[in-house]
Amino acid sequence: MGVSYYAVATSLIGLVGDYLFEDRKQQDTSAAVQLAGELSPLYLSVQSTALQSRLDSASGELGGRLMVLDMSGKVQADSKRELNGSRLEVPEVASILSLGQETDYGVHLLKEGMDEESTLSVRRLFPFFDQKEAWISYATAALKHNDHTIGVLFFSAPMQQMMQRLFDLQDRMVLYFLIAAMAALIIAMVFSRIITRPIISLTRSIQRMGRGDFSVRVPVKGSGELRRLSETFNTMSEKLEMLDKSRNQFVSNASHELKTPLATMKILLESIIYQPDMDAGMRTEFLTDINKEIDRLNLIIGDLLTLVSMDSKTMRLNRTSFSLAQVVTDTAHRLKLVMDNRHQELKLQLSDKCDMYADCAKLTQVIYNLMENASKYTQEGGIIRVRLIRSGRDAILTVSDNGPGIPKEDQSHIFDRFYRVDKARSRETGGTGLGLSIVHQMVLMHGGTVSVDSEEGNGATFTVELPIHQG
Repeated sequence: MGVSYYAVATSLIGLVGDYLFEDRKQQDTSAAVQLAGELSPLYLSVQSTALQSRLDSASGELGGRLMVLDMSGKVQADSKRELNGSRLEVPEVASILSLGQETDYGVHLLKEGMDEESTLSVRRLFPFFDQKEAWISYATAALKHNDHTIGVLFFSAPMQQMMQRLFDLQDRMVLYFLIAAMAALIIAMVFSRIITRPIISLTRSIQRMGRGDFSVRVPVKGSGELRRLSETFNTMSEKLEMLDKSRNQFVSNASHELKTPLATMKILLESIIYQPDMDAGMRTEFLTDINKEIDRLNLIIGDLLTLVSMDSKTMRLNRTSFSLAQVVTDTAHRLKLVMDNRHQELKLQLSDKCDMYADCAKLTQVIYNLMENASKYTQEGGIIRVRLIRSGRDAILTVSDNGPGIPKEDQSHIFDRFYRVDKARSRETGGTGLGLSIVHQMVLMHGGTVSVDSEEGNGATFTVELPIHQG
C-alpha cells in the first residue's frame, strides 16, 4: 500500500509540475514573441534610447530581465544595464542563432557562487529540491525583418515562487505518505493479529493431534472461510477420535475373542497332557471340544480378514446376473437341517424373482448371516419369516423372527463389531459378534441399506434394501 501511495504521489507531483511549467512556458514565450515584434523596428533603425526605454517598461510589466542580443550573441541592450557588450552563451540563445528556431524556452538552476552565465539547465522536475537554490526561466524570441533573423530578444524571470509551491506540495505529499503508511501499518498489524490468531490456534491443535490427542477442538468464531475451516477441523477431529476409540475397542474385542478359545484349548490340552490315564471317552470329548474351538478361531479370523479387506477398500464386487429369490431359496435349503433340529418353522414369501446384477457370493453371505442369526436367537419351536418383494428399482428383503427381540438401547449398536446383546448366550451359540457388521458393510458396498426394527419380547425384523442393476 505504501509503495502504491508513493508512486501515485510522485506521479501527481510530476503532473502538477509539468502543467505549471507548460503554462509558464506559454506565457513567457508569448510575451517574448509579442515584444520581439515591437522591438525589431527599433533595433533595426538603431534607436538605442527608444529601445532601452521599451526594455525598461516591459521589464517592469513582465516582472523579469530583458536583453537584446545581436547575431553574435553580444548584449546590445540590457534592462539592468549590467551586461552591455558581453557575450551571453546560453542554449536558448544558441538555438535561435545557430539552429534558426523562432523561439526557445528553458528552466535553469542557479546555485550559490554561480553567476547567471554558468547556470545549469534542467528540463524536468527533480523528485527533491534544495531550497537554497534559485530557479530562473529563459525565454528567447527571434527579432525579424523580412523573415530574416536580425537578433534575439532574451527574457529571464524568477521561478522561485512556482518552485516553492511544488516544494510545499512535495512536503505535504511526504507527510501524507508517512501518515498513510503508519495508519496502514497499524491496521495491518491489527487485522493480521485478528486473522492469524485462529490460524495459530488451529496450528497448535493440529500439532496436538499429531501427538495423538484426538480430543482437541478449536473455538468456532467469526464467519467466512476461517469459520468453515474451524468447523471442518472439529468435524475431522471428532471423527478421528471416534475412529481411534473404535480401533482401540476393536483391538480389545478381537484380542478377547481370540484369547477365549485359546484359553479353553490350553486347559483341555493340559488336562490331556497331565492325565495320561484319562478315560478314552473323556479324551475324545476333550479333543472334540478342542476341534470346535479351532473352528471358532477359524471363523473369527475369517470374519476379521473379511472386515479388514472391506476397510482397506481392496475387496471388489464380482458382479454377475442372478435371481435374488433363488439365492434366498438355496440359503433356506442349506439352513433347513439346523432349523429342523431346533423345531423351528421357516416361512418364505417370494413375490418377485428380483433378477439382479450384483455380487452373488457376497449377497449370499448377507442372506445366510441374517437367516442364521434369526435361527440362533430364536427359541426352539419359533417361527422365522423371510419375505422378498420388488419396489420400483429396489429389492426389499425382510428376515423376521418371534424371538426375545432386541432392547431399544442396543439397536443403534447392533451393527457394531463384536457387539452382542447377550454376550454369554452369543458365545454359547458360537457367534463372533461380527456377522451383522459384515452384513452392514456388504450391503453398503452394493449401495443399499440395512436396518433393524424390534420390540423387546416381540422378536426382531431386519430389512435390507438393494438397488436392482440390470447387467
